Amino acid sequence: MKKIYTQIKDIFKSVKIKLFLTISITIILIIIFLIIVNDFALEKFYLYNKQNALKSLYYRLNEHYSYSASNNQKDIESELEKISIKNNFDILIKDKNGIIVYTTNKNFSSAIGTISDIIGKFSEDIGEEVEISEKFTIKRQRDVKNGLSYIMLSGILDNGYLLYIRIPITSIQDSVDISNKFLVLIAGIAILISAIIVSIISKKFTEPILELNNIAKKMSNLDFSHKYKFADADDEISDLGKSINVMSDKLEKTINQLRDTNIELEKDIEEKSKLDEMRKSFISDVSHELKTPIALIQGYSEGLLENVNSDEESRKFYAEVILDESNKMDKLVKQLLELMKLEYGKREFSNKSFDIVELEKEVITKCRVMIDEKNIQIQFNENENIQVFADDFYIEQIITNYLTNAIKNTKVVNGNKIITISNEICENNKICVKVFNTGDNIKQEDLNRIWNRFYKADESRNREDGGTGIGLSLVKAIMNNYKNKYGVTNKDGGVEFYFELDLEN
Repeated sequence: MKKIYTQIKDIFKSVKIKLFLTISITIILIIIFLIIVNDFALEKFYLYNKQNALKSLYYRLNEHYSYSASNNQKDIESELEKISIKNNFDILIKDKNGIIVYTTNKNFSSAIGTISDIIGKFSEDIGEEVEISEKFTIKRQRDVKNGLSYIMLSGILDNGYLLYIRIPITSIQDSVDISNKFLVLIAGIAILISAIIVSIISKKFTEPILELNNIAKKMSNLDFSHKYKFADADDEISDLGKSINVMSDKLEKTINQLRDTNIELEKDIEEKSKLDEMRKSFISDVSHELKTPIALIQGYSEGLLENVNSDEESRKFYAEVILDESNKMDKLVKQLLELMKLEYGKREFSNKSFDIVELEKEVITKCRVMIDEKNIQIQFNENENIQVFADDFYIEQIITNYLTNAIKNTKVVNGNKIITISNEICENNKICVKVFNTGDNIKQEDLNRIWNRFYKADESRNREDGGTGIGLSLVKAIMNNYKNKYGVTNKDGGVEFYFELDLEN
């Protein structure tokens, strides 16, 4: 029930329904007014006009018979006949002796009777006097025999003739009834026509209004893609549509500016947050990693000052330890700064095309002393020519980290210590660089941890290896910037590190 009530309520909210009801009620009120006017005023107005017509005819006939000697009787009779037919008059004229001079209806003349009868009859008949003068009397009477009502003028002309003019008034009452019924019919037809007209006209008005409403709803949801399409018309709704279009454009522009400003503000906040995080991380890492070298430097420095060992060779050893630790500290700080920049997107890459095989040869040459010291065999196809697109400085760091890491962890397997560097073409126009070394496999739980800063899978490794513990973290940061794959895999008799690069297009 509530749903039906809501639906009916929504229907009456429609502009079409409101416009139709307004026009219909207006038509009905006009028809009711006309019916009231018909019932109370039309009959009186009609009788007033007929009364004037009776008097006008009386004066014309009085004038005519006053000059009867100079006028033709046939002309006046012809004119009286026309007047009688046109106005539905019954006319009777008698001379002083009661002889009929002219009549339009024999029944009317016989009903009047003799003059004396007439005088007595009019004096005794019950009738409503409408107007009385010295020369005539106008009454409203009803004939009981035929049930008709009349207006009767009886008077004496200046020449002594008796004049009687009668007009039936029942027809006007019938006309009022017919007129009222016709007005009701007209009202029904008018309401039907108004429904059709309202449907057509309201569509013309409601369609742009509905479109404006739809545009306003979309604007409330920050959708400014829709514009008012009837803006070319020259009316108030069109002006409103133009104003909404202008407002939509300005709102869209303002909101876009606010969005851009907000994005920039978010970037600034994010940038500041990253810098703060990078600063805190850097301070934390540096303070953690520099404890040991600072302690060593401090200890050996105090030893030198206090002459713990007086011989020259011992003092030289102390100085070398201090220098070595200072170099490690310098290297550590530089690598940490570089890692921070890579991790927080502060480093731009200078990508270019270069031969990856040639770069691998250069790295092997730089590490040749360490390779020979440990009697490691390098398996590498240096005759290839593979062009890649990247920053050769950072790719060199990756290869160097992989190779030095392999050198440190290579062990004898099947009587040999081997490092293999290979390049394999992959899908998606990429190349996979692999560095394999014979030795122990990495524990499964350490395969992901080794990429973290300062994490060492082999806790037995001492400081003489010269590692800072952030080499693989640098690899991870560089590859994340390139969004390329990297990783480590345990193989039969060793470990294989890999990373992917984009081939030159």
